[in-house]
Amino acid sequence: MGRKEDALDYHSRGRKGKLEVVPTKPLVSQLDLSLAYSPGVAEPCLEIARDPDRSWEYTARANLVAVISNGTAVLGLGDIGPAAGKPVMEGKACLFKKFADIDVFDLEIAEKNVDKFCDIVAALEPTFGGINLEDIAAPACFEIEEKLRQRMRIPVFHDDQHGTAIISGAGLINAAVLANKKLDAIKLVVSGAGAAAIACVEFFCSLGMKPENVILVDSKGVVHRGRTDLTRQKQRWAVPEDGRRTLADAMRGTDMFMGLSIANVVTPDMLRTMADRPIIFALANPDPEISYPDAIMARPDALVATGRSDFPNQVNNVLGFPYIFRGALDCRATGVSEAMKLAAAHALADLTREPVPDSVIMAYGSKSLKMGPDYFIPKPFDPRVLWWVAPAVAKAAMESGVARITFDVNEYRERLVAKGSNAAYSIMRTITKEAQRDPRRIVFTHAASPRLLRAVQQIVDAGIARPVLLGRPHEIEKICTEMSLDLMSRVEIIDPRAAPSQRYIERLYQLRQRKGLTEDAARALITKSDYYAAIMVDRGDADGMVTGLRLNYPETVRPPLEIFGLSPGAKVAVGMYMLVMQNSVVFVGDTVFNIFPDAETLADITVQMADAVQGFGVTPRVAMISYSNFGSVRHPDVTRIHRTLELVRDRRPELEIDGEMQPEIALDPVRRQQVYGFSRLTHAANTLVFGGLASGNAAYQIARAIGGCSAVGPILLGLSRPVAAMQNDATVEEIVNMTSHVVLKAQQLHRSKVRA
Repeated sequence: MGRKEDALDYHSRGRKGKLEVVPTKPLVSQLDLSLAYSPGVAEPCLEIARDPDRSWEYTARANLVAVISNGTAVLGLGDIGPAAGKPVMEGKACLFKKFADIDVFDLEIAEKNVDKFCDIVAALEPTFGGINLEDIAAPACFEIEEKLRQRMRIPVFHDDQHGTAIISGAGLINAAVLANKKLDAIKLVVSGAGAAAIACVEFFCSLGMKPENVILVDSKGVVHRGRTDLTRQKQRWAVPEDGRRTLADAMRGTDMFMGLSIANVVTPDMLRTMADRPIIFALANPDPEISYPDAIMARPDALVATGRSDFPNQVNNVLGFPYIFRGALDCRATGVSEAMKLAAAHALADLTREPVPDSVIMAYGSKSLKMGPDYFIPKPFDPRVLWWVAPAVAKAAMESGVARITFDVNEYRERLVAKGSNAAYSIMRTITKEAQRDPRRIVFTHAASPRLLRAVQQIVDAGIARPVLLGRPHEIEKICTEMSLDLMSRVEIIDPRAAPSQRYIERLYQLRQRKGLTEDAARALITKSDYYAAIMVDRGDADGMVTGLRLNYPETVRPPLEIFGLSPGAKVAVGMYMLVMQNSVVFVGDTVFNIFPDAETLADITVQMADAVQGFGVTPRVAMISYSNFGSVRHPDVTRIHRTLELVRDRRPELEIDGEMQPEIALDPVRRQQVYGFSRLTHAANTLVFGGLASGNAAYQIARAIGGCSAVGPILLGLSRPVAAMQNDATVEEIVNMTSHVVLKAQQLHRSKVRA
């Protein structure tokens, strides 16, 4: 099936189009209906009649944006009409929802007259919290936005103008730094003089570029004062006549080229006439004014951005509009001020200079992403854009006087972190903050690993831990050099094979001599980084260890199990995973160690998991998982779980726990209340304890493979010293997160020793 057929099938299969409306309140009873509609709905109506601003509280308006077009400039297709433009507007609605959880009604209006169009849109103000104008031809788009902004007290934003301006403005800020050029000295030539081009030039001047350093070139040549065919918008940017007429003329000696026109209007020879370290933004879609490879070949010193996703530095409007509206809606802004747009651009530029999460790197198939010629604009699927841009926009709205309400921006950012990433990110962020308060000395095994070293770079930069790397220094240095990692002077490196510690040999022999280990065998084992690290922690020379990534898992966990032993009171070691769904997190175990535990062991597993979940700042709600629901099956296996419940309640009477139950009943509180109203669980279970290793291990793997969730772990419980034993496919984020957890456990262990 070709691309055309794929696209048509995508839009037509199942429910037609890409959108549906879903109620946000229950509608399962007569009471629900009476509250949703007559007679209960009269109450919010009366409240809003008394105070129209109450509509923000009692309706969906506070999270509702209209995407509006008359279809006169749809993508590169031109004036194809409002109905033909509707698939694009539905797509824009999907992006709002995907990236910022903003609801959208798309409205396609069959009206080209500017004043009539404005009358229609302005009359819709009571329905929406913001207006996103889309795909409206110039110059009408300028007039429409200007008139609507004057008439309406909600944000009106023409994304084709300002979205491109903000994203390319962020790229300009960083490109100027990389090129060592000052904004007020940059000479810019622009191919194109439509809505987006003029908006970009105006925005660049707001950032600091000087208007007299800008030349526009349209389809008829340089926009100069001798021309009599210029629109009002072009006249503002017309330059004095100086003999330059063509794009090639205009580009000589300039510092920056921006293209918002058509494909292939720039040649390599034209680029060669530009100044040193030129900045080239060729943004025509789908094909730029000059291709990225041709631009780099002609000018290897250039900093190049395009509108394409298959080359570095994509100027993609999705980096702007969802998050600008998110911030504007949340402070109930009456408009989008220039300060808000500038704040968005600076936030994006600043984000680019931060360490990039491994999930983003993997999504784009890159070895690394670091501020430089190949990365001076954030990637569109970087989830951090939400909590970088929206708070900056909201803060600017409050400071520029267009916000109806004010709030603490730092608290708002924290809410967006939890909203925009997932529950696991929020939990791990809290743990990371605690780790940063008192970073401990953590030893890493098998350190000559690009993935591990990238994680260690983030750990060092964030101040999470004080790493000790085990491995051959020259191998580690080679990888650091290849990946531009700044680690060699910031971490300690030990090669256990070069100088095995006699003290460590003696300690290992002491611990394992009655387990069949000879002194010669101890001397051989201590050269292995897993045993060296474990003894290092045992002797107090490190506070915790992070291992794995290379060995099979039984070999990974064996050294810490043999050296550390179990914590006081722990009956067994436990492996627990954190399963991350879109809006929730569930902990499952045991997934690593205990094949078929008896009731006493299962009770110990349950208590350890509940305590660990509590340690994450989450109130544990424990379900004992089985194929049976509350005695529906009579079997010794079910009896074992009943006995486990008795033992757990004796040890933790305050713990919210119930069972046995099937996973569906555990995770669906509405159905559980309907069928088993006596259950002691008050909400959906967030801690699932399985009766055997096979079911627990299978559950987390199926959830990860089929259910679309991610799995963080395994989190090892019950060992006397802090350790993370990573799976072979652990990502950089998982290594960083688990290191934070190890540091937190090391802090807790240190405090307990001090109190003792």
